[in-house]
Amino acid sequence: MNEHSLRTLEFTKIRQRLAQYTFFSASQALALALQPSTDRQAVAARLAETTEAARLLSVHSSASVGAARDVTDLATRAEKGGIIEPVELLDIVSTLAAGRVLRNIVSRQARELPRLARMAGKIVDAPRLEQAVVRCISKRGEILDTATPALQRIRNELKAAHDRLLRRLEDLIQSAEFRTMVQEPIITMRDGRYVIPVKAEFRGEVPGIVHDQSGSGATVFVEPMVTVDQNNRWRQLQLEERDEIERILRDLATEVSAAADILRANVAALAELDVALAKARYSAAIGGVEPQLAPADQSRPLLDLRDARHPLLVGNVVPISVRLGEEVWALVITGPNTGGKTVALKTVGLLTLMAQAGLHIPAAEGSQVRIFRGVYADIGDEQSIEQSLSTFSSHLTNIIGILKEADAESLVLLDELGAGTDPAEGSALARAILLRMLLVGATSIIATHYPELKAFAHSTPGVQNASVEFDPETLAPTYRLTIGLPGRSNALAIASRLGLDPAILSEARSMLNPDHAQTEALLTRLQDEYEAARSEREAARREREEAEQLRTSLSQDWEHIEDERARICEEARATVEAELRDVRQRLRAALAAAESASRPEILRAAAEVRALPEVL
Repeated sequence: MNEHSLRTLEFTKIRQRLAQYTFFSASQALALALQPSTDRQAVAARLAETTEAARLLSVHSSASVGAARDVTDLATRAEKGGIIEPVELLDIVSTLAAGRVLRNIVSRQARELPRLARMAGKIVDAPRLEQAVVRCISKRGEILDTATPALQRIRNELKAAHDRLLRRLEDLIQSAEFRTMVQEPIITMRDGRYVIPVKAEFRGEVPGIVHDQSGSGATVFVEPMVTVDQNNRWRQLQLEERDEIERILRDLATEVSAAADILRANVAALAELDVALAKARYSAAIGGVEPQLAPADQSRPLLDLRDARHPLLVGNVVPISVRLGEEVWALVITGPNTGGKTVALKTVGLLTLMAQAGLHIPAAEGSQVRIFRGVYADIGDEQSIEQSLSTFSSHLTNIIGILKEADAESLVLLDELGAGTDPAEGSALARAILLRMLLVGATSIIATHYPELKAFAHSTPGVQNASVEFDPETLAPTYRLTIGLPGRSNALAIASRLGLDPAILSEARSMLNPDHAQTEALLTRLQDEYEAARSEREAARREREEAEQLRTSLSQDWEHIEDERARICEEARATVEAELRDVRQRLRAALAAAESASRPEILRAAAEVRALPEVL
């Protein structure tokens, strides 16, 4: 991809936004280095990864790489024989633990998240290293007494020696012999050895080694001779402790070196997973969707962006819809300045780059992108003072470079093509450049003010007009992009609204070329007809929605009626069946009685039978 175009279309800013959603330095570096791919399978895989990550976050919103760190430098240092500090060893353990947690979360949904599961499957445990670090290092990054038997013995002796030394010094400064000689009854330290503050006039009366004196010279700090051996023993044990700790750290560094390849593989896998999750978080932030990819077997694949929004714009962003490919592969956008032409170009280009980088795009469901081999853009003020180039020259230099590379697999975006020079020559040059784009088959979007390009687009196969709308009443752009209709000139309307002398306006209109006036009048009628048609379509849409709502309501009512009818029938059937059961029981009872009864009783039973309901 053309680096100049990546900057022009602000893809670099998208990478920076994406990096803000990563959790550690390794994944942040991957996000900042993200590049659009031109391989269709790679693009499809990346988009699927982002969608899977979004699915994972919908179930586990807190899923992340946790406290993972980029420990690859530590692994390399250990391989070279270097020491790994305790806090760094804790970072290694945290990274191993974070990888294990995320791997387990993903593996539980491996069927739904096959791509993420493959990434997570690269994460490997290093139990020997973890156990060694946990055995030796506390959670606060301190070497535990129990790290080795030797360290525990040394520290026990060190504590005992320290306590003996302090007790001996306490006895000295509290004794009647020394009480008047010390400046204060305290024990302090100089040069790593315990001393007592002695008044300067008594320095010769306290046998010992002078290590320091106060700024005023009134106090000297003396290590009493009677404690020198104890100080020496305490200091010796400190050195033994230091040597034992260094030996422990070297042993742990050896364990790190043995697991160096595992650590590097885990960091790489965690970085990939973190970038995928960052893409999903960024997708949620911009309201992104996974775009469809145009079939690879089409001669001119379709680019179809529906209700697309520029992801870097904030506030009430007006969406645009663009469809290029099939019979139309070049779009000429006209309209006023600040009306949204440049935003439209950047939106199409940036969303294409985002999709090819595996990012979701802020657009409606059903949007489709195609894979371009190259995306080229010439947008904005390209004046170069250093190279003594005018805006026109700088633009033309960029366009010449684009023309050398553009082909049928390219997307070319040119803003204000031919501007900055004589209008007649600029217009002719713009048409010739657009014609070359058509001949090589490049998918192109051109923004221009030249009316000649409107006519060219109208009469040339493969090219279509489009316009950004402007409200002459409010003097404000609407930012809506209308496909199929060229933009109108609004200079005189704006001048009139701003209060320019009507005589001057009249004079200006009289100077217009009659063909230009007819064209503007035609565009005005077309715009009015378009607005009327859009209003009718909107009214028809609302009527369809109302009819659909009515149909749904009637359908629900009918279902309710059917349910009620079925309920009533069921209740009636149950009532009839109950009555039948009662009648049968009475009949059987009557017949049984008749068999054993006298004649009068038979007559009474027959009368009862005749009185039974007809339903029998």
